[in-house]
Amino acid sequence: MKYNFDEVIPRRGTNSIKWDTDCCADMLPMWIADMDFRLAPKIKEAVSRRLEQGVFGYAHIPDAFYDAIIHWFDRRHQVRIEREWILYTIGVVPALAAVVTALTQPGDGVLIQPPVYNHFFSCIEGNNRRLVTNPLHYENGRYSIDWEDLEKKAADPTVKLMIICNPHNPAGRVWTREELLRMGEICLRHHVYIISDEIHCELVAPGFTYTPFASLSEELRMNSVICASPSKAFNLAGFQVANIFAPNPELRDKVNGVLQGMDIESLNCFAVEALIAAYNESEDWLDELNVYIHENYLFMKNFVETNMPDLYLVPLEGTYLAWLDCRVLNKTSEEMNDDLKSKYCLWLNAGTMYGTEGDGFLRWNLACPRVTLEEGLNRFLKYYQEFKK
Repeated sequence: MKYNFDEVIPRRGTNSIKWDTDCCADMLPMWIADMDFRLAPKIKEAVSRRLEQGVFGYAHIPDAFYDAIIHWFDRRHQVRIEREWILYTIGVVPALAAVVTALTQPGDGVLIQPPVYNHFFSCIEGNNRRLVTNPLHYENGRYSIDWEDLEKKAADPTVKLMIICNPHNPAGRVWTREELLRMGEICLRHHVYIISDEIHCELVAPGFTYTPFASLSEELRMNSVICASPSKAFNLAGFQVANIFAPNPELRDKVNGVLQGMDIESLNCFAVEALIAAYNESEDWLDELNVYIHENYLFMKNFVETNMPDLYLVPLEGTYLAWLDCRVLNKTSEEMNDDLKSKYCLWLNAGTMYGTEGDGFLRWNLACPRVTLEEGLNRFLKYYQEFKK
């Protein structure tokens, strides 16, 4: 490989949420979704050039910012994003909150598919909207959509919006074009808008293909708002940059009004340079990253099958977040996570963060050097062996 993803980069003492939140010096954090890899060189160079200039006032958003987004999605995903669709903001979570606020009223129902990213819950309930769930169906170690339930929930006239996650965090699914079309058509039939959270869209395993919601059809585009960002794929969360694609001008005006009202429609100067360099100059880094993450997944899969055969690692089609089925241990996710932190200094995400449907599961961050993953697995194995005595 051209890039060294095996390099262990010390992160303690950098005000990192991941590494500096816990006071235990031996804590191994494999929870929050940021990577332990060094920034792609071209991004680092672009940010360094901007830093060298030495003045950091308010940032203008240049044509190059929009062009980088448009060319990236056209080249890599064969979908044309028009410039006028693009709204920018400081992150996908604020973007979700803004779209929920713009397209629904207090008390309206908003559909989600748990187990799913925990901030979906807070974006809905924190804005006084009503949470409606269409739980994913888990059978034979794989997640799928309960279509009958989705049709029923979407038909409720008080349900106005659905948030989908593609690729899905934490279930690891990359929804097929057929699945996305069916979800979109159900929502269209019942006058339910769709927000498609596509923040993990660049992180897809070999053999799977991400389908942008904006590529499905004109009718479905006009019924949707898409949230995207280079932050997960290029490890830019700290730069705080995200984009909202809103093809429908009426919806776009509503969302833009909320962004301005919340004063979250500005970006910092480093975010602008980082996005441009990511999309224009760092594709080869991303390609190697996806290979490395997939190899980490295969390493973990083999480790679990060899040493803990009664546990099950859910197949990872997309994201770098592994979903481990530990229900055979008959412990709640919180109990397992608390024990792992206090006794083995291993910090994972309890599955119930993503809804009650996640109980008995643990989420692992695989975006780390393999030696770090191996250390985490060995710590977990000690817990498992102690538990099985």
